[in-house]
Amino acid sequence: MRAKGVFITGTGTDVGKTFVTALLVKKFRDSGIDAFYYKAALSGTSLNPDPGVVSDEQYVKTIASLPETHETLVSYVYQEAVSPHLAARKEGNPLELSKVILDYQLLQSKHDFIFVEGSGGIVCPIRYDSHKIFLEDIIKALDLEIIIISNALLGSINATVLTVEYARSKGIGIRGIILNQYQGSEMEQDNYKMIQEITGVPILATVPLNAKKIELNIEGF
Repeated sequence: MRAKGVFITGTGTDVGKTFVTALLVKKFRDSGIDAFYYKAALSGTSLNPDPGVVSDEQYVKTIASLPETHETLVSYVYQEAVSPHLAARKEGNPLELSKVILDYQLLQSKHDFIFVEGSGGIVCPIRYDSHKIFLEDIIKALDLEIIIISNALLGSINATVLTVEYARSKGIGIRGIILNQYQGSEMEQDNYKMIQEITGVPILATVPLNAKKIELNIEGF
């Protein structure tokens, strides 16, 4: 592996970032690599949600059989189901990059590889008061490349190309793209081809609906 971690972002909300991230962590751990999960800011839940409610880090912890406490997996948790910058403004406890860096470095010191999941799409304000922090600032502070999660459905070409171009404009390295909800229809095959040709970014894997594992070559990570 060439790095100790990678940042998972998406073309938008509800494209399956957490689902795919859980499969990635599980894939690495099943391959004998001590992979782990981290998320800087999580909104719309608590560390002790109501019965039947599963937050992002709890989902990944369950799917990938992670051993540590939920508090280790996430630095900032907000109850409002809105963008982290607005949730922090309403609830207090705005994100500090220094804490995110320290929490990430602690996990790096204990594990072989860290999958860092972002919030929403790549253009996501995390803090917006006297200090302005966007998702890209966290990516750069942790010195990570990104993997972009997109669904394979209608509209994915536009959303994926825009995400790639935004990342490039901010000087962020892109490791690859993963297409979620991929069933292999003619349209989805064409989306695969067009996304790869237009962006020049490799598609690392396709993930079918309700997949239990991800088929991925982890060499080079």
